[in-house]
Amino acid sequence: MSAERPGAVTFKGQPLTLVGPELKPGDKAPDFTIIDQSLQPASLKDYAGKIVLLSVVPSLDTSICSAQTKRFNEEAAKLPEDVAILTISMDLPFAQARFCGAENIDRVKVLSDHRDASFAQAYGTLVKELRLESRAIFVIDRDGTIRYVEYVPEIASHPNYDAALEAVKALL
Repeated sequence: MSAERPGAVTFKGQPLTLVGPELKPGDKAPDFTIIDQSLQPASLKDYAGKIVLLSVVPSLDTSICSAQTKRFNEEAAKLPEDVAILTISMDLPFAQARFCGAENIDRVKVLSDHRDASFAQAYGTLVKELRLESRAIFVIDRDGTIRYVEYVPEIASHPNYDAALEAVKALL
């Protein structure tokens, strides 16, 4: 089993345990296997040679996760084609497809980690008590090195959108 980090995040003040490593800028981005809305496998390797922003959310059916995904969808339209923004959650692919259709999410690729939590365990975002992702942002350069990390300490809080986007722009 992966390392556990008790109290690494909170939800409405209650301490929770994250499972997996605490990644840092300079670390090699771990690969993972998750599924897209067509139930096809997807991995970090699919985006080799691109700048990748990973927007990790607990559930698209909550207001902050929805706002986070909409914000990055809007920002994606302003970025070059060699920047990929992926939203990752434990939501079922069917729920993700419904959300994307209802909210016109067309620039961000929304992917599901529900099958085996491959991403969550590799990136240290698995909330042990809830089997959900914690809120986090990772920016990965074209060579597969992590350049920006934010594990949002309170799951019910927004990430620092501006800092994440500046990290992407610094790699262009």
